[in-house]
Formats: sequence, C-alpha cells, structure tokens
Amino acid sequence: MERNEYIFGIRAAMEAIDAGKDIDKILIKKDLHGDLIGELLEMVKRYRIPVQRVPVQKIDKITRKKNHQGVLAILSAVTYHRLDHLVPQIYEEGNLPFIVVLDGITDVRNFGAIARTCECAGADAIVIPEHGSVGVNGDAIKTSAGALHHLPVCRERSTVGAIRFLKDNGYQIVAVSEKADINYTQADYTVPVALVMGAEDVGISPEVLKLCDGFVSIPMFGKISSLNVSVAAGILMYEVVRQRLNADMEVI
Repeated sequence: MERNEYIFGIRAAMEAIDAGKDIDKILIKKDLHGDLIGELLEMVKRYRIPVQRVPVQKIDKITRKKNHQGVLAILSAVTYHRLDHLVPQIYEEGNLPFIVVLDGITDVRNFGAIARTCECAGADAIVIPEHGSVGVNGDAIKTSAGALHHLPVCRERSTVGAIRFLKDNGYQIVAVSEKADINYTQADYTVPVALVMGAEDVGISPEVLKLCDGFVSIPMFGKISSLNVSVAAGILMYEVVRQRLNADMEVI
C-alpha cells in the first residue's frame, strides 16, 4: 500500500475493526455523540486504536464526500506487531536483541528515514506509542524506501510501558541525549539493547528518562548544537553494528 486507505462511516469503521483491519487512527467529529458512537469508542478502546476528535472540516477535506457521518478510519500501511509477542521470538531465534524506541517523534520523514536505517542495520523492531507519535502511512513507507514492509513496528499503549517491559526482559535501555556526559562510543552495545530516541524539539520525556539505564551523546563541534534525529539515530545504530562485529571477530 503506497497511499492511505480510508473507511467512511460509523458502522463501516466498526466492521473494519471487527474484521481485524490494522487501523492507524480514527478521526471523529468533535461534537458527535450518541449510542452508536459510544459503541465505536468502546471498540476503539478495546483494540487500542488511537482516536482524534477533529472539526468536521478536516474530515471533509480528506474525504471530499458527504456520507462519512463524522467518522473516518485511516488504515495502516503495515500490520502492527505486539512487543510481548516479538521479544520472546527474538530470544528463541538466538539473536542478540536490538530494538529502537521512538518517544514522541511525529515527523513522518524522520520516522521513515529511521526505519530505513533500522532495517539496514539489522534492528529487530521499531517501537512507537499509540498517542503523540507518527503513524505508518504511505509517506512513511515511501521515505523508508520500503523498509517498513520488512521491519516489525510495535505500536504500544505507552513508551513507558514498552520500556518497562523491555527492562523486565533483560534489555539495557540507552537514551540518546545531547545533555549526556558519556560519548556514545563508550556505552556497551554487545548486550540486549534498546536505543531510545526523542523528538528534536522536546527530547525524551522525563518519565522515560527515569527508566533508562544509560545516557549517551554525540560530540558536536560546529555552531549548530544538535543533529536531525534520523541522522543521530543512524550514527548510534551503526555504533551498535560496529561493536557487535568487533565482538564476533574477537570470538573467532
């Protein structure tokens, strides 16, 4: 799927959920209420699908149709994975776990670029939260050069919950922050690791930072104090690759 696909109407959206369609999010007209909308909201909550209350003009602009009934479901371009299913599978396959967690990144081009590097660097998955994050749409697929068709994406209820689960399963959580004192090359990535990248404007949230095991930074020598998040992610991921390749060579 290279473009977004849409489902219009309340019952149509409910039928799509019942049918197991992967839905990126559902837009609902701000002042829309009633028993049927209540049923839809219950389903959305049960299946952990993000919802946005929006002015009807936003839905009209997307659909250009009058029969949407104030509800528009946007289908995901990929099938989302569950982290609690994926992590045991990674261990069972005998791989040294490597996951990238994105906290609050909303720019689809950055997301696509990070996903492309994840796939090239051999990351096992990319994790995003249900709310306050980019979704996987046609633009993301295009920017990732198709990598999102191959890289598992886990959309979790919250970044905090995902980090706690990874910690409980033996992952070292490394946060990338320009305020960190440790150079990114000094951390040990030859263990199960999850790299956490935050949004460029606000960084990693305080709640997530509290759960991290280590904090690393990339040295800056120019007048600009920070890198684009996709570039920073690429640097960190290939440090993981470098250290693991060197460790394998030492074993040989």
